[in-house]
Amino acid sequence: MIILVVGGGGREHALVWALSRSGDHSLLCAPGNPGIGEIAKLFPVKASDIDGIVNLAIEKKADLVVVGPEVPLVAGLADELRKSGIPCFGPGADGARLEGSKWFAKEIMESAGVPTARGKIFSDMVSAREYIGEDACKYVIKADGLAAGKGVFLPDNSVEANGILEELFAGESGVQVVIEERLLGREVSILAICSGEKCVILPPSRDHKRLGDDDTGPNTGGMGAVCPPPGTGNRTGEHARTAIILPVLSELASRGIDYRGIMYAGLMITEDGPKVLEFNVRFGDPETQAVLPLVLDDLGEIFISAATGGSLPEHLTIAEGFCSCVVMASGGYPGTYEKGFPITGLDNIKDAIVFHAGTAMENGRLVTGGGRVLSVASIGDTMEDSLNRSYRELEKIDFKGRYYRKDIGRTV
Repeated sequence: MIILVVGGGGREHALVWALSRSGDHSLLCAPGNPGIGEIAKLFPVKASDIDGIVNLAIEKKADLVVVGPEVPLVAGLADELRKSGIPCFGPGADGARLEGSKWFAKEIMESAGVPTARGKIFSDMVSAREYIGEDACKYVIKADGLAAGKGVFLPDNSVEANGILEELFAGESGVQVVIEERLLGREVSILAICSGEKCVILPPSRDHKRLGDDDTGPNTGGMGAVCPPPGTGNRTGEHARTAIILPVLSELASRGIDYRGIMYAGLMITEDGPKVLEFNVRFGDPETQAVLPLVLDDLGEIFISAATGGSLPEHLTIAEGFCSCVVMASGGYPGTYEKGFPITGLDNIKDAIVFHAGTAMENGRLVTGGGRVLSVASIGDTMEDSLNRSYRELEKIDFKGRYYRKDIGRTV
């Protein structure tokens, strides 16, 4: 097949890499990055350019489009592709509201009987402040719309909570904020390939959102991931399939929403069982970089079947062992950071997969071009073996201001 992957980050590099090893496919990517360019033909079309992506897919006679980021899905890219007769692995704008509006996701979960945290939605700062009161540490504050994985805040006190609310409500008019009870436990990410009311579950993973070791500092897009996480097993994925993913797909179908693509459920394993923290409508980043190296199936065939509403296998073929992914970021991320620093050492990597994210070519040299620069992923017989390989190989790579967490996979 001719497969066009939309996006240019570490997640998309992992998707292209997985598709390249699992079938005889001709791979295209827009806009891609230098790492993706080594295994797919790149086109300078932004992921947010709906018309541009549709026209490219038509021009190149793509058999399938796989959409990486959430923004074009919320904007209706999948709908426009399907109108043009091109199968798309990604939900339409109606289904993408699961990520586009956290409150819509809450309503769906409530109707479907899916366990989640209690919460309320607010349109003004005064009411939100009154709701939190002096017990800010008991709550989570979430921007209702898209926030690139950075719209979740865990205040330690009322002063910090007030500052977060002031920043969120200081933007454009019509802003809404969701405030939920804070759940305690171990986080697990579940990815499901969905075709209407059918799904197949990928191995569970765990993301590390906080910038610093010991889960300190601000939330980021993700500083690393492990698959499968310590303390989880096959029962976690099966429970998520029957108690969360399938009921949500059924509820969406009852509303006329035919969901085709990835459904990501971020779970907290509490004392009362798994509860949903959030839904995303695309592969997670960096979870994808830790999950896909263990999947042995031809993902192209599975994606096209899901995209066209076809059947799915009952189970995926998963390699034995564990996979870890450690993100190398620019100094200053997720705040202000500089770009354009040369990256060295990639030619010395022997025992890991390096996925490009924020990289660029400048005068024939590979340089830093974003906040999260590279993801280094390794497979091992044990989690400790996998982590040791990732960290050992990571030390061979250098660029000015490089930063990474040293405790990925070793914290809850």
